[in-house]
Amino acid sequence: MKRFGFVLFALLLLADIASAIGVVYQRHEGRVLFVELTRLNKERDEMNFEYGRLQLEQSTWAEPNRIEQVARGQLGMDSADPADIVVIRR
Repeated sequence: MKRFGFVLFALLLLADIASAIGVVYQRHEGRVLFVELTRLNKERDEMNFEYGRLQLEQSTWAEPNRIEQVARGQLGMDSADPADIVVIRR
């Protein structure tokens, strides 16, 4: 009977140690995942900021007066004279 009690005690002690190791592992895993989540949130915020900056830049480049300025300056284009304009009707 004493032997059975000792074996039962040893099994319960091993189960307790295994449970403690499991808890420590899960807490560590939770911390690692939290750090990863924090890093990903920061990366998302940086990308959202960059996206907003790019949208602003795109709207600046697409302004009609900017397009006209590039057409006149770099491409040598000019507005057509009214006499050169032909209207085609159906």
